[in-house]
Amino acid sequence: MATIKKKATRKPQVAALDPTPRHLWLASLGMLVAARRESKAAVLRVTSRIENTVADARYALRRAEADLRAGVDGVRGQVAPKVACFSNEVEARLAPIVAKLGLAPKAGRFTRKAKARKSAAKKPVARRAVRKPAKRVAKKAAR
Repeated sequence: MATIKKKATRKPQVAALDPTPRHLWLASLGMLVAARRESKAAVLRVTSRIENTVADARYALRRAEADLRAGVDGVRGQVAPKVACFSNEVEARLAPIVAKLGLAPKAGRFTRKAKARKSAAKKPVARRAVRKPAKRVAKKAAR
């Protein structure tokens, strides 16, 4: 068998360049461009995060309000029938007592009657003297 020689795969070494003022100038311009690009991207990231946070907060508020309204409607739905039942029970128990005392409720007894308004006494309107317009005087041209 033939033996295979390994070849060295080294890259030729490039001599290190001495930085010239032009190299420094170009590097600084590159850094400025990169910094500007990154700062714009950072601002966009921050604003998008803020907008997302605000949108999440609005959604959470809407959700909390909807849950609260649903809870209030549920309580209202439970309380109204119980109050009506309690009212009917009180009326049923008081009806015999009211009948014995002769205090039977009359129709429309507890309704408010609209009070008739008294017309305000008309006061004489103070009249002002009408001003007469000022006389128009022709302007003389100054010569």
